[in-house]
Amino acid sequence: MRPSSFKKSVLATNIAILLGSAVSISAVAAEAEATAAAPENIEKIEVRGMRASLKASVNEKRFSNSVVDAVTAEDIGKFPDGDVGESLGRIPGVAVNRQFGQGQQVSIRGASSQLTSTLLNGHSVASTGWYDQQAIDRSFNYSLLPPEMVGGIEVYKSSQADIAEGGIGGTVIVKTRKPLDLDANTVFLSAKGDYGTVSEQTDPELSGLYSWKNEAENFGLLLSAANSMTDYQRNGVESLLGWGEIVPTTFEQERERTAINAALQYRATESLEFGLNLMSLDMSANNANTSLFTMFPDDKNAACEKKNASGTCIFYRRDGKDANPGWAQTWARVASMDSKTVDFDFKYDAESYKLEGRVGNTKSEGGTELTSNYGFWLGDAADYAGTYDATGDVIKIDIANKHFGPEDFKGKLSPAGWSLKKQPNSDEETYAQFDITVPVELGAISSVKTGLRWADHDVTQETLPAILKAGLAEKDASAYYSGTVSSGAGFTLPKPNLDAMINDAYAAINGFSTDGTVYKSGYGTINEENLAMYVMANFDAEGVRGNFGLRYISTDASSDYYKLKADGSYADELSTLSADYDDVLPSINVAFDLASDVILRASAAQVISRPNYGDMFASSALAGYADGTANNEVVNTGNIALTPFKATQADLGIEWYFSADGLLAATYFLKDISSFVTSEQILDQKIGIVDPDSKVDNWTKSTKTNGSGGVIRGIELQLQDAFENGFGYSANYTFADSDAPAENYPDLVSVFSDSSKHTVNLVGYYEMDDFSARLAYNWRSEYMIRELPGFYGNREHQAYGTLDLSASYNITDYLGVTFEVVNLLEEDSVQLGVAPGSAEVKPELKDGYPAWNFDGEARYKLGMTLRF
Repeated sequence: MRPSSFKKSVLATNIAILLGSAVSISAVAAEAEATAAAPENIEKIEVRGMRASLKASVNEKRFSNSVVDAVTAEDIGKFPDGDVGESLGRIPGVAVNRQFGQGQQVSIRGASSQLTSTLLNGHSVASTGWYDQQAIDRSFNYSLLPPEMVGGIEVYKSSQADIAEGGIGGTVIVKTRKPLDLDANTVFLSAKGDYGTVSEQTDPELSGLYSWKNEAENFGLLLSAANSMTDYQRNGVESLLGWGEIVPTTFEQERERTAINAALQYRATESLEFGLNLMSLDMSANNANTSLFTMFPDDKNAACEKKNASGTCIFYRRDGKDANPGWAQTWARVASMDSKTVDFDFKYDAESYKLEGRVGNTKSEGGTELTSNYGFWLGDAADYAGTYDATGDVIKIDIANKHFGPEDFKGKLSPAGWSLKKQPNSDEETYAQFDITVPVELGAISSVKTGLRWADHDVTQETLPAILKAGLAEKDASAYYSGTVSSGAGFTLPKPNLDAMINDAYAAINGFSTDGTVYKSGYGTINEENLAMYVMANFDAEGVRGNFGLRYISTDASSDYYKLKADGSYADELSTLSADYDDVLPSINVAFDLASDVILRASAAQVISRPNYGDMFASSALAGYADGTANNEVVNTGNIALTPFKATQADLGIEWYFSADGLLAATYFLKDISSFVTSEQILDQKIGIVDPDSKVDNWTKSTKTNGSGGVIRGIELQLQDAFENGFGYSANYTFADSDAPAENYPDLVSVFSDSSKHTVNLVGYYEMDDFSARLAYNWRSEYMIRELPGFYGNREHQAYGTLDLSASYNITDYLGVTFEVVNLLEEDSVQLGVAPGSAEVKPELKDGYPAWNFDGEARYKLGMTLRF
C-alpha cells in the first residue's frame, strides 16, 4: 500500500497547481475585458404538459456550464414514459438495454452500460440483481424505479470536479420531488391496467403522492408510493450446442414492484435548510423457465446437411427413428432484489460562503432464495421428425409436432437434488460528502468550490447448496403442470405450477450448507473504501462561462475468499487479498455565447469507472458445477487488483436556440480509453475437480485482467421545436464509432460492449387544451452484449427499434384518462454469435450462428389519474 503521506503530498501539489492556474487564467481574462455582471440565467418554467416538459429540458441544457441533457416530468406522476429507462433512451447519445422487457440499463455515447454512473439526488444507490445468471456490477437496475416518483433526470456527458467519479460514459442524476417545491396538500392518485400481448394477462399498477407544508412554508412532508404486479412472459429459442440441442423456451415471472419514498424538509432560517429522504424499492421476481431440448439425432453427421465455417451444423434433418424424444425441464426460482436508502442533507447559505453536505446509507439485497429444477422426457422421438434450420438470423423448426401438454410426459417428477441451492447477494454503502462554495473576485473567476466524499462499500456473494432430506418423493406430472403455455418458434409447452414446484422444493431440504466445494467456490466478499477530494473554479465573464478543476481519488480494496488448492479442493480457512490505487482527474467545461441564441461548448476531462464487483472477487467460483448441462463448467477467477477503466474525453459542440421551444445542436465527442477490464478464457482445461453430473474434469478457465487501448468517437445531432397549433417534434441522431482491441475479448470482436454505431430517436406530439398524444420511435444498430463467463456468453444483438404511443385526456380539472403502448410493432430481440472460428468461445457464439432470439411483446396500459 502506498504511504498516506505520499497521497497527501500529491494532492497538495495538484491543488496548488490548480489554484495557481486559476489565478493566471483570471488575470488574463481581467486584462482582456472588464468583467460584466453575470446575466440572469434561470428562466422559471412551471412544467405542465409535453411542450412545457421539453421546454424545461431545453432550458436546463442551455444554462448549464457542462454538457448536460435532461428529462423533466410533465406534471406530478406524469413522466414522459412508463419506464425511466425508456425516457433516458430518448436523450441524444443514450441507448437502452431492454432485457426482460424493461429498460433496465443505459449506455452513453458508445460506452458500456456498466460504465454509466447513476446517482439518486446526488448520492450512490445500492443495487443487486435477481437473476443468478448475471454477474454483480455497479450499474443501477432502472426497473426498480417507478417513473411516478421521478421529478426529473439529468445526464452529464462531460465531467466536472464536483460530481462523483465513476461514469466514463456519463453520469445520470435522478431527482425525486421535495415538499417545499409543491403546493400544500397536493394529492396525486393513479390506477392503470397493463396488458401484455405475449402473456395475454392484464396486470394492475397503482401509485399515489401526498405533499404537505405548513403555513410558514418552512416545513414540509411528502409521501409517495407505487405498486405494480406483472405476469411477464418471454418466449424464445436458445442454443445449447454442447448438448446438441435447439431449445424453445418460455420464461414466466411473477413480478411485483413496490416503492415508497418519504421526504422531509425543514428551512430553519432563510440561510439554513435540512432534508431527510427515505427510499425503499422492492421487487419480488419469482420465475419459472421452461425449456424443450429438441435433441439432435444419434448420428449427427449423417443428419447434417449444411455446416458453417466453424464446422457447426446449421441445417439438419431428423427422421424420428432414433431413441431420444425431447428432454424438457423447468427451472423454478424464488428471486428478489431491493434497495433501501436513508439520506440526510443540509445546506447553509451565508453571505461569504455556502456549505452543503449529506450523510447516508444505501443497502441492497437480492439474488435467489431458492433454485430448483424439474426435468423430464416429453413426447416420442417421432414427434420431433423434421428439419432444424439455423441458416438465418432466427432458427426455424419444422417438425411433426409442436404442441405438448402434461399428458405427453414420460415418467414421474421430483425436484432434482443437485439443483437445490440459494444464491444471495448484498451490496451496502455508507457515505458522507461535504462541499463549500466561496464567492471570489479573481478576474473572471466568480467562485471556488471544494469538498470531499468518503464511502465505505461492502459486497457479498454466496452460493449455498441445499441439505437434502432422504428420499425425494416423485409425483405425476399433474402435480406440477396444468394446461399449456405458448413458447418460442411456435411451440406449446406444459405450463408449470410455480407455487407447487417451490413448495415441494422447500419440502425436500433441511436447510442450506455453509461448507463444501459449492459453498466455498461461490463465497466472496469485497470491501472498498473510497476517498475523493476536489477543488473547482467557476468563471463567468462577458460571453464566456464554465468551470475547471481537479478531483483526487483514492481506493483501498480487499476480498475474502476460500483458496482453490492444486489438488482441486478448497482451503478450510478464509484468505484475503488487498489492493489500492489513486489518481488525479482534471476537468474543464467552457461555454461561449457566440450570439444571444448561439452557444459554443467545449469540455475535456480524465474520467474513470471502477471495475465491476463481479470481476473483483478473489475467489475461484465454479459456474455450471452439477447443473445438469454438459460442457457448461467454468472456473471463474476474479482479480481484486484490477485498476479502473480510464479515459481521456473531449467534447466540442454548437447549439442554436432559435425559439423558446426550438433547439438545433451538433456535438463531436471523443473518448480515448487507456485501460479497461476484460476476460481471458481458455477452453477444455483440467483443474482437479470432476463434475458429479457430467463425470469429467473439463473446464473453461476464465480470469479477469486489464486490457489496453481503445477509442470511441462520434457525433450527436439534435433538433426540436413546437408550434402554436399544438404540434411539436424532437429528433436526434448519434453516430458512435467504437474501436477496441479484439484481443482483449474472448470473442475477438473489436468493438466495446453495448456500443451501437447508430442511434435514432424521433418524437412527434400534439397537445391542445385537455388532450395530448405522442408517438415516439427509438432505433439502435447492432451491439455486443458480453456476459462471459456467464451462461449466455458474448453475442451480438441485432438492430432494434421500438414504436411507442401515449395519450391523455383531462375529463375535468382533476380527473384524467391515460393510454400507453410500448413496442407497438412487437419488435423481436435477435442475438447472433459473431465471434470468428479461432475464438475461445462456445460454437453457438461463432460465425453468425443464431444463438438466441426472443419474441417481441407490446404492452398496453389504460389508466385513470386524479390530482388536486
